[in-house]
Order: sequence, then structure tokens, then C-alpha cells
Amino acid sequence: MISAILLSAGRSSRMGRSKPLLPLGNKPVVRHCMETLLQGGMDEVILVVGICGEAVIEAVVDLPATIVRNLEPESEMADSVRCGLQAVSDNSDAVLVALVDHPLVKPATLRAICEHYARTSADIILPTYRGRCGHPTLFSRDVLEEIRLLSTLHEIVRREPDRVKTVPVQDTGVLIDMDTLKDYQKVLQFWHRPPGLAHSLQRVGIE
Repeated sequence: MISAILLSAGRSSRMGRSKPLLPLGNKPVVRHCMETLLQGGMDEVILVVGICGEAVIEAVVDLPATIVRNLEPESEMADSVRCGLQAVSDNSDAVLVALVDHPLVKPATLRAICEHYARTSADIILPTYRGRCGHPTLFSRDVLEEIRLLSTLHEIVRREPDRVKTVPVQDTGVLIDMDTLKDYQKVLQFWHRPPGLAHSLQRVGIE
């Protein structure tokens, strides 16, 4: 069983607006991310929202998910992971940690990560595009439990490099995040104009 934790409790301070509720296509970003996780084959999805997350919850209220609140508005990402981890099923073998500010990841990428885990039982799996590591990251349940003692997910990944495996994907979305309004505008450009790969990469500033 593979679970997913979708982190949506950030303050969006650099964006100036709530990232989860920004429109992408005909739906809010958080709903797009949730649907991608479900289409990608996640057995359960835990959505971590902030202390004022009612509007975010309302945007996905009809989707199958467990809602968890991070009640500390000044906390870090790792704290939201710890909150989500408390809700993960006891039967879960691995956990995919996804970020609401990476809304362009494709369901096929998630399936590729899960298939790699099914074949290898790797402790940590990262998607790569043209040799560059991106998001989301899959952790075996035992490895993710280390977040209870360590400060960040990055620290877990760096702790023992030999246990990190990568999966090459044809998905620029693993590299595209949106922390600022300028980033969001680039995401919208990519969303509405995806005809040519080189053209799209140039627009989002990857190449």
C-alpha cells in the first residue's frame, strides 16, 4: 500500500495569495494536485492544511482524502509531514510526499515512481527530468519515520545517499514550482501553451 501526503499548509507569504486556491485551468491548484494523486494510483491521500484551511478543504470536499490540520502557522514543512504521517494507514509500506506548489506533475510520473518501488522496494525514490531531480519524493515508511528525529526531508535524503534511487521521467512538471506570483504566471503559460517541449521549457525558465 502506498499513501500520499499532500502538503498544503504553507503561509504563501512570497506569493501574497493562497497557493492552493489559485486557479489552474478550471479548478483550484489543490484540487488539481489531489486529482493527480488519485489518478496516479495512490491508495490513500492525506491532505495537510493550515489553521485557516476551510476554503482549501471546501475545494476538495468531494474527493476521497483524510484531512489533517497543522495548527502551527509558523512551522516548517517537516512539521506538516509529521502531522500527515500520524494519519497514514498502519498498512502503508511507503509514502509519497507531494507539494501543492508543484501542480504540473503528471499522473504517469506518479505511476512510474510507484512501479519502481514495487520492483525494488527502494528506500527513497526521486523523479528526474534530463538528469535533474524533482518532486514528489517517495519514502519507504520506515525511512520517513526518521522525520520525527531529523529537521528536514532534505536531511533524510542526504543522510545515506546510497539508499536514494532515481526514476527518469518525461515530465517537466517535476521541476516546476510556484513560490511567487511570477512563478505562477509561468505555470499558467506552460498550462495554456504546451505545444513544443523546447518552447515550453524556455517559458518556465528551465532551459
